[in-house]
Amino acid sequence: MEITGIISGLIVGIVIGVLGRLVVPGRQRIPIWLTIVIGVVAALIGTAIAAGLGVADTGGVDWIELVIQIALAALGVSLTAGMYVKRRE
Repeated sequence: MEITGIISGLIVGIVIGVLGRLVVPGRQRIPIWLTIVIGVVAALIGTAIAAGLGVADTGGVDWIELVIQIALAALGVSLTAGMYVKRRE
């Protein structure tokens, strides 16, 4: 994998993580680096799910894949925020 692939993967992960965090209501008390990690993982898993469903490569923007990735990121943020707060108290 080239460095541009890694950098673009991180950028997509940041965007997906932030969008997933925005979808979850309320304040999440987790660090931004954890949001980025959740976004990268959600982007990878979401792409795999979309490929399995056959909607990963469509003409134009892959809206279904994007919705899957954001939903996974929102789920990851909410689960992690719940566990992170309980662990820190």
